[in-house]
Amino acid sequence: MAAENDLDTEARGDGDYGLDAELISSIRLAIASGDVQRIEELFEPLHPADIADLLEQLESGQRRELLLIAGRLIGGETLSELEEGVREEVIAFLPREVLAEAVRDLESDDVVDLLEDLDTPQQEAILGALELADRVAVEASLSFPEYSAGRLMQTEVVAAPRHWNVGQVIDFLRGRDDLPEQFYHVILVDPRHRPTGYVTLGKIMASPRAAKLADLTEPSFRTIPATREEGEVAYAFNQYHLISAPVVDEDGRLIGVITIDDAMVVLDEEHEEDILRLAGVGDESLSDRTLEIARRRFPWLFVNLITAILASLVIAQFEDTITAIVALAVLMPIVASMGGNAGTQTLTVAVRALATKDLTTSNALRVIRREVGAGLVNGLVFAVLMGGVGVVWFGTPMLGVVIGVAMVINLLVAGLAGILVPLTLDRVGVDPALASGAFVTTVTDVVGFFAFLGLAAVMLL
Repeated sequence: MAAENDLDTEARGDGDYGLDAELISSIRLAIASGDVQRIEELFEPLHPADIADLLEQLESGQRRELLLIAGRLIGGETLSELEEGVREEVIAFLPREVLAEAVRDLESDDVVDLLEDLDTPQQEAILGALELADRVAVEASLSFPEYSAGRLMQTEVVAAPRHWNVGQVIDFLRGRDDLPEQFYHVILVDPRHRPTGYVTLGKIMASPRAAKLADLTEPSFRTIPATREEGEVAYAFNQYHLISAPVVDEDGRLIGVITIDDAMVVLDEEHEEDILRLAGVGDESLSDRTLEIARRRFPWLFVNLITAILASLVIAQFEDTITAIVALAVLMPIVASMGGNAGTQTLTVAVRALATKDLTTSNALRVIRREVGAGLVNGLVFAVLMGGVGVVWFGTPMLGVVIGVAMVINLLVAGLAGILVPLTLDRVGVDPALASGAFVTTVTDVVGFFAFLGLAAVMLL
């Protein structure tokens, strides 16, 4: 036990979660020396998610060497935890018999998750390793649209007739040797195999054997159509505090179940996707190649270039004004930067609220008024500050007035654009996280420069 604890301590960081540099260094050394026994000792206390993190942190050559000498240590749970690019590489290098053993004990939803991003030869290799019944179930899940509840569900379901009592279902569960590894509810079904409710395992264990299951059902019961988009499923789990939910086909018959762990993975992926898209970054990971990353980022950098040119065209209209008052060139970036940051703040809040369905048409006007008000208040505060800076720095009171008024205008417009742009894009069916940033930046830059230089041309010349 002490040796196991020592290994576990060696495998963890200071916070007892994740991996530390010493462990990774030890793994690399063991790979370089071909010490399979040492690799086994280091892997033994690790959670599959930690092994996946370790594989992702190794260089490609080291990862392949590890798979060649100790590929049998990579289980199905580890494969399901790997990011897509690394997973494809690992599956390609694992011997067929090792891969078959790895996926054989996985739930159907995890097998589907492994398969859906792989090439056809790799899919066939995994499907060929499954028993016939499991293969049929997985292929049935793959027949549903991508990113749907049918792809997310597991087909291993614990169901019972709705007229049973607690004693009958306990005897049923004890007599089964093919129960899912984890489940939270017993789903009640009618004679047509349509779910009518579910009962938690806790209530079953706490109730007398004679109690009717139909009297113990949970009010949170909801069914999910197999074609429902997985983002909507994750929202339902989060909104209604679900632990699991039955999935039904077009006739309302029970065909699977989605559990909270899978729903929360989707929710986390949705949040991560929004953050990346707000930054103009696509679906990329640290394991992606340089050229692939550059290709994905190029379109949004090109869009930013176009918006920068538009802002420059505005500046070019006031070339004579800038030449006459050089101080304007010094202060212009301040106006643009403040507007851009204010717009990004509002935009981030709006995109998040749209994703969680907190921002809707019913409360949009109130939110718009709030954001415009916040922009106006901040604009007035910074107008006073920058007006003072303009007077002290350049000794020209009117210059302070110009930058102060421009600041008010730009921050007000930034708040308005930050909320209206994502609302408009969402209304026309475009992901607001994907395209809002470029539009908001363009608006704040153009308005900021035009207001500042236009006021300067009128008031200072």
